[in-house]
Amino acid sequence: MQAFKRAFIIVLDSFGIGAEPDAKEFGDGDCNTLRSIVASKEYDTPNMKKLGLFNIDGVGCGTPEAQPIGAFARLRELSRGKDTTTGHWEIAGIISERPMPTYPDGFPPEVIAELEKAFGRKIICNKPYSGTKVIHDYGREQKETGALIVYTSADSVLQIAAHEDDVPVEQLYEYCRMARKIMQGEHGVGRIIARPYVGEYPNYTRTPRRHDFSLDPTGDTMMDALARKGLATIGVGKISDIFAGRSISRTLGINKDNVDGMEKTLKLMDEDFTGLAFVNLVDFDMQYGHRRDIDGYAKASTVFDRQLGEFMAKMKDDDLLMITADHGCDPGAPGTDHTREYVPLLMYGKHVKAGLNLGTYPTFAMIGATISDIFGADLKTKGESLLPRLVREEA
Repeated sequence: MQAFKRAFIIVLDSFGIGAEPDAKEFGDGDCNTLRSIVASKEYDTPNMKKLGLFNIDGVGCGTPEAQPIGAFARLRELSRGKDTTTGHWEIAGIISERPMPTYPDGFPPEVIAELEKAFGRKIICNKPYSGTKVIHDYGREQKETGALIVYTSADSVLQIAAHEDDVPVEQLYEYCRMARKIMQGEHGVGRIIARPYVGEYPNYTRTPRRHDFSLDPTGDTMMDALARKGLATIGVGKISDIFAGRSISRTLGINKDNVDGMEKTLKLMDEDFTGLAFVNLVDFDMQYGHRRDIDGYAKASTVFDRQLGEFMAKMKDDDLLMITADHGCDPGAPGTDHTREYVPLLMYGKHVKAGLNLGTYPTFAMIGATISDIFGADLKTKGESLLPRLVREEA
C-alpha cells in the first residue's frame, strides 16, 4: 500500500543550519543562519522544535526536543553553488557540477553591446547593486533618458529595472525574454529578473510585478518524473519561475509575502490531488537574510511556525510534509551574500517514524529521490530515497 498520496515540500529560502566543510571556498567563515536567529528575542518556533529541528546533527544551537514527533536529517549541497536556482534544482534531483557565472565587476562590454542592440535602448549602471538602492541612484537617469537599468548581485542573475510609466511591464518582460536568449552558454546566468518600479524621485518603490526568467533545468527533475505519470506538480511562490515552468502542472503564482504563501498552501490542502505541492517562501532570504536583519528573520520564523501549526492540524493521514532550505543567508555574517551551509530536512506525517534521526547526507537530491520513490516514478539522480527508512511499519 502507498503510504502517501500528497507530498508538500516547503522551502524556507536561505534557512541554513551551519557552515559546510567547503564554506571557505565560497568566501564564508563560521556561518550559521539558525544560530544567528535563535539568539534573537523575536525567535519562537515550538512546532519546528517538536519536529526535531534542534535534534539535527551539528546544528550547534537551541534545545533538543526530548521526544520529537518528526524525522529529521542534515543535507549537504553537492552542487558548486549557494544560490536559489542551484539549490532548488538540487532538491529536485539535478547536481550542478559547474557554478553558474557571476559578475562581481559587471557584465563584459561585448555582452552589454549585444543587449543594447537587441533592446534598442542604452544600458546604465552595470554593477552589482542592492535592488532598492539601484532605483534610488539610477531611477531619475532612467526616466530622463529612457535607458534601462541593468545590474547584478552576488547571485548568478541579470536584473533589468525600469519605471512602469516609461516601460510598460509587458515590454519589460519582453526585454527579459530577449536577454534570456542572449545569456546562454558561457554567460548563462541562472535568472534574468524583471524589476519594475513606480513613484517619483527620491521615493521610487519596486512593484510586485517582478518576474524571473530562468535557464531551462539541465537535467531530469522530480517534477518531470511525476509529470510522466500524470501526477500533480503544483508550484507555490517562485517555484515555476525557478524551473522555467517545466513540468509544473499548475502554479499559484508569486507570493505577496511568506504569510500569503502559507495561506495559499493551507487553502491547497482542501483540494483533492495526488502528487506534489512545492512551496517557496522567499522573504527569509530577500527581506531579512540579505539585509542582515537578525530580528526580522527571527520574527518571520516565528510567524511561519504559527502557520505551520495550522498546516500540521489540517494534514490528512496520507499526507507527507517536508521542510527544507536551498542555501544559507546568515544575517549575522559579514556582507550581504548567501552563505554556503547545510540545510535541514524535517519530515512529518501519520506514516512517518517519529524521532528518527537520519543523520547527514551528501546531497539535497535525497528529497527528489524520495518524492520519486513515493509515487513510483523514474527519476535518475545522485540522491537516494529515504522512503525505506522513513515509513512506519504499519503503513
